[in-house]
Amino acid sequence: MTPEKAEILALEALAWLAGRHDDITRFLAVSGMETTDLRRAAGERDFLVSLLDFILANEPLLLEFCQDASMSPQAVHKARFAMGA
Repeated sequence: MTPEKAEILALEALAWLAGRHDDITRFLAVSGMETTDLRRAAGERDFLVSLLDFILANEPLLLEFCQDASMSPQAVHKARFAMGA
């Protein structure tokens, strides 16, 4: 997976997570961010990496995202690896 495709996948994950009030609230609490920071942060690789880490750390959440996005959990792992650090 290319870094560009990985970034697109991460942005898709962000859009999906944003539609899930409890989960986005938990992510914001863990990351220390405010809702108003999301748009700016969405363009930052470190933020997208942390978002993928958050999803990968919660298997039920990962499986729901993958089902809704019609992709395998391995695709999310590959995206995370492709984004580095």
